[in-house]
Amino acid sequence: MQYRDYYEILGVPRGADPDEVKRAYRKLARKFHPDVSKEKNAEDKFKEVQEAYEVLRDSEKRAAYDQLGRDFRNGQQFRPPPDWTQRFGQGGAQRFSDLNGFSDFFSSLFGGSGAGGNATGAGGPGVGRAESDAGYLEVTLEEAFAGTKRRVSLNENGRQRQVDVQIPAGVVEGQSLRIPGAAGRTSLIFRIKLRAHHLYEVTQKDVQIELPLAPWEAALGAKVAVPTLGGTVELTVPPGAQSGQKLRLRGRGLPGSPSGDQIVAVKLVTPAAQSAAAKEAYERMRRDFKFDPRADWP
Repeated sequence: MQYRDYYEILGVPRGADPDEVKRAYRKLARKFHPDVSKEKNAEDKFKEVQEAYEVLRDSEKRAAYDQLGRDFRNGQQFRPPPDWTQRFGQGGAQRFSDLNGFSDFFSSLFGGSGAGGNATGAGGPGVGRAESDAGYLEVTLEEAFAGTKRRVSLNENGRQRQVDVQIPAGVVEGQSLRIPGAAGRTSLIFRIKLRAHHLYEVTQKDVQIELPLAPWEAALGAKVAVPTLGGTVELTVPPGAQSGQKLRLRGRGLPGSPSGDQIVAVKLVTPAAQSAAAKEAYERMRRDFKFDPRADWP
């Protein structure tokens, strides 16, 4: 299999902090998202970016990945170290892999589903003898919103079997799904892990999106088409909106009783003065407004 340099894929240095990693991911995810991108092989690049972010945003996965060192290059032939499983702690009677998962490289390091070594087998923390902790099941935010069925491959004491897992609409990060056992088998407990999204941040059932506004839209008010998990809606931005101000779309988060909300965070985007007319417009604003944004400073 080929080594993947996740830092190179996101275009960040190895010492990048979590915020820098997140900014790089969002920029590239918007660039290569298959729904809007005209780039060649956009879908493949989008998956690469998602995979890189899944590792570098998670402190445990990132620390484990960094143990591989700096000697490998992107695309170079690679094999995990012989003691990788023992060092990363992926032992246990049972592991599973999501058949809709990431690359073989990711699978060889993290179990193929983002389980990250959390599959503990029967009798794991908080799991009784009649139940087996099958680890994390990673789903997209869209799948969490609408519900889906996922087929996973289980490795039980060296033997493979496949299980269909019904994921109900409205599942949240960390939620447990119990799959009843049959024919003498123990029940399986999967825990939901939400895959990072290029637009939304998620807190329980609430989702948050950043809304870029031009200065005149914020000052005068505007009606703006805003994407939600259930489709685009028209949002009324009140006059005088400020950067960082949060507007709420009730019931537009993950479904449930009650459903979550969508939080829309205002972000002012100032166009550059790239022409003489634009510069004059800004000069005129400076003269007419006589506005000092730092008037309350000592």
